[in-house]
Parts: sequence; C-alpha cells; structure tokens
Amino acid sequence: MLTRCEEEDEEGFSGNEADSEDEGYNDEIADPEHLLINMTVSRASSRKSRPESSGSRLEKPRPGSDNSDSDEEIPTRPPLQPEIDFTTVDISDEKAFDTDLEDKDEEEYSLTELLFLYRTNSETTTAYDPTGRTAYIEGCKKAGVVPASYFLRHMNDPHLSMKHHGLGSQGMRAIAMSLVSNTSVLTLDLSDNWLGQHGGHAVCEMLRDNCFITHLDLSENKLGLQSAESLSQVLQQNSTLTHVTLSGNDFDDKAAIHFSDAIMNSTKLEYLNLSHNLFGENAGVILGPAIADNSSLKELDLSWNSIRRKGAVAIAHGLKNNVYMKKINLSWNGFGLEGAIALGDCLKGNQVLEEVDLTNNRITSEGAVLIGKGVSANETLTTLRMGRNPMQTAGCYGICAAILRNPNCGLREIDFKDILVNKDFDDIFKQVQEQIPDIKMRHGGMEPPKKPRARIHPMVKLTNYIEKNNLRLVDFFNKFDKDGSMSVTYEEFQQGIECAKAALQKLVKSETFKDTGIKLSQEEVQILLNELDSDGDGEINFSEMVSGHTGFQESQQENVNVILTATQARPVTT
Repeated sequence: MLTRCEEEDEEGFSGNEADSEDEGYNDEIADPEHLLINMTVSRASSRKSRPESSGSRLEKPRPGSDNSDSDEEIPTRPPLQPEIDFTTVDISDEKAFDTDLEDKDEEEYSLTELLFLYRTNSETTTAYDPTGRTAYIEGCKKAGVVPASYFLRHMNDPHLSMKHHGLGSQGMRAIAMSLVSNTSVLTLDLSDNWLGQHGGHAVCEMLRDNCFITHLDLSENKLGLQSAESLSQVLQQNSTLTHVTLSGNDFDDKAAIHFSDAIMNSTKLEYLNLSHNLFGENAGVILGPAIADNSSLKELDLSWNSIRRKGAVAIAHGLKNNVYMKKINLSWNGFGLEGAIALGDCLKGNQVLEEVDLTNNRITSEGAVLIGKGVSANETLTTLRMGRNPMQTAGCYGICAAILRNPNCGLREIDFKDILVNKDFDDIFKQVQEQIPDIKMRHGGMEPPKKPRARIHPMVKLTNYIEKNNLRLVDFFNKFDKDGSMSVTYEEFQQGIECAKAALQKLVKSETFKDTGIKLSQEEVQILLNELDSDGDGEINFSEMVSGHTGFQESQQENVNVILTATQARPVTT
C-alpha cells in the first residue's frame, strides 16, 4: 500500500509515468523479500527522472543526499550527548564508596519531579522494584551524581548507616527516590552528610510516602530554619516514625515554633533528640507548653543548648503537667537557681518521670537542697544525674538527706560526677545504703584531709614574747632567777612560764593588751629546756640562755638565705 506522501507524488506525475511506477511497485510487493524494504524506501530514484517543468510538488531531499534538487541546506540535529554509563561501576569494591557523591551544576529538580520523569520517560516497561535500586540509578542519572556503591550493597539491610559519606543535597535526592519504594530499611542513619536545606526537603518528601522507616538520624546536617517547618509537618503526619534524632542542625528559637507544633500534635513519636542546637530562653518558653500537652513522647533530649531563666522554668512546668514522659535530658544548659526551684516543684507533682539528667546546669548548694525537697516527695524517679554543678559536698548531702526523709523513694542511681565530698557525706550515704541497699552512687572522690598546721618552734614563741614586750634577755632571765644565782633550774623555769602565761591571760581579759604570744605546752617547755641546757647538768645558766638564743637566730637566718637562693632565677647561659 502507498503512503499519503507517495499518493500526493503520484498525482503530480503524468499518466504514463504513474502507470510505470505502479507496475514496478506491484512487482516489488509481489516479492515478499522486498516488502519491508519497499515500506521505507525513498522515492528519490523516481523523482530523479521527473522533468523540471512538471507541476509536481518537490520534496526536500534528505540530509547528505547527492541528488538534492535545492541549494538550501537542511539543518541537522546535533548528536545527543551520551548518558552516564553506570555499567562500569564496581559495586563490589569496598573502597569505592569513599568517593561517592559530588554536587553537579545541573538543573535542580524536586524529588516529585524526578520521580515523574523517571516513571514517564522510561523507554522500557520494568517490573516493580521493592528495593528501589532501579529508581536510585535513574535518580543518579537525573541528578548527575555518581551512585554510592556502599548504598547499592546495603540498601536491603534493615539497619542502613550512611553517615560520614558526604552525600550533599543532590546525592540525598537520588537516595530519597530509592527509599520511596524501599520496603527493607527500618533504621536510617544519615548523620554528618551536610544535607543542607535542599537535602532536608528531599528527606521530608521521601518520608511522606515511605511507611517502613521507624528510626531516623539526621544529626549534624546543618538543616537550619528552612527545614524545620518541613520536618515538623512530617513528624505530625508520618505514622511509622518513632525515634528521630535532629541534634547539631543549628535550630534556633524561631525553629522552636515549628518543633513545638510537632511535639504537641505528634501521636506516634516516642523519642526526640534536639540536643547541640541553638535553643535559648525563648525556645524554652515555646517548648514548655508543648511538652505539657504531648501524649506520645517518652524521652526528650534538650541537652547542650542555652535554655535558662524563664525558659528553664517553662520547661519544668511543662514536665510537671506531662503524664507520658519517662526520661528527660537537660544537661549542659543553664537552669541555675530559678530552674532548680521549678524542678523541685516539678518532682513533687510529677509521678511519671524515671530519669532526669541535670549535669552542668549551674546548680548551687541551695538549688540542690530545693531539688531535694522534690525528691523527698517523689516515688517514681530512679536515676538522678547532677554532676559538674557548683553544689559542693553540701548539695550532695542535701540530696541524701531528702532520700532519708522519703521511705518510698525509688532512686537506684545517683551521679555526682566531679564533685568532691567529705566524711560527713560518706556517713550519711551509709545511712542511705541501709535504707536502699542496691543504690549506686558516683562522685568525684573524697576531699583531701586538711593539712595540720606547721608546728612553731618553742624558741620562736619565746623570742616573740621578748620582742613584743621590749625586754632585754637579761631582764627576761632575771624573772626566772628568783635567788639571783644566775642559774635557773627546770622547776624555776617552768614556774616562770606559768606565771608569764597567767599574767598574759589577765592582760587579755582586761583588753588592755592583745595576746603577746607566749603559749607553751608542757611538751614545748620540755623541748625548750633540753635545747637551752647545753651541758646537761639540769640547770640553765645565763650564758647558756644567751648562746641558745643567739644560735637559734643564726640558724633561722641561714634557712631564710637558703630559701631566697633557691627561688632566685638562674642567669641565662649560652
């Protein structure tokens, strides 16, 4: 049969030419071997014999034809650029995945657009792929990135860890296309991949369709405020996510507005980690009421933020009214005394909390005592961490005293890390152990025992007495030598010391003079006598008194010189 173009060409021919053409055409149709060829053969050979004066319509020759009747050149289509050949990727090479993905300067598509292009532009019809492998390869082609060989090898694992792979936003788009139809992955770790705003949106679009992932880790991805709203919507709509980690993503007080909606309206989320972000006092004020109204969260991590003052009070009030929360981590914030007061009131009213972490929150001894009042009325709390707070041993003592006042206390673990305690605390904790035998306690160690004061040589006291009273040595000696023999027995010396002490006490009581410093115990008097009696005859004469006093002063001066010499800087030598 003839095509429409051929019929139009036939009408322009003369009758004889048309008959000859039809006869030749019918002969070719009669031959089955030429049937397919004749359906696509060009009519250029017949047009070659047409006269130029004929009124037939001319057809534009094909590009490259030598029989062109027109000088006009037909523009040719540029050759198509070859697509990326992924058949050469060695997915069995364990070293291949460390050079996986880099962003390309290609036109950006949303995840929905990429999926649409993949589904509509497929040249061949393929069977449904539950692993998402085919979608991932196509997504890499559309996004212009190299497939991650590690992902291709482990995309069927229930626990998929893609942390530290440097995926970027484009690499995340391709993986998100695959995970939309993936039914194997239940736990997905995408931490530290620098996904940014666009990568975060790709994850959110994927989670709207994926109904298998229950645990998601997006920590350290710099998602920022732009992704907070999308994540909030996903947390409210997704019915399978139960554990989400969003630490280290630069979420600030403005982002707290979106997360308060997620906390308040989520019905499936059980664990939420918002640690290591930029939440401040206003964020605490926003999140507090949401915590009070939450009905699904069992564990919340707000550590390593800057929640303090009114924000800390709002968080504590929210915990007081929450009846589902089991664990709360508020460490490394700045609750201070105001937060401690609110937390003490919270522990009195809350009978659900089991674990509270208040490490490094500027809680003083007074704040610890106020928290202890809440502990004395709480029966569900099992773990209390208050290490690295400036509460000292007095604060630790106050917590233990509160435990003793509560016969139904459920505490089994107390952490006072890096806080030194003394013997008084050790004694009261032994009482706590008698009440709760299986309790465990950690502290920073016992305070070092106080060093005893350095003993003052009795000769120093004697010399100070003589100098403060402006006495000559001979006058001092005459007070002891009652008989004027220039020799003093041990008994006379001791009696003279006692008289001097009695006289000093009278002066001190009359407040005429302050203490002049001659306070010698019986042991010190004996040491003084032994040193002054150089010949050992049992008596001290004046010459022995002078030599002993002078020799002691010289030895003291030598010790001072030795100390000064040791502390002097040595000259620098070359």
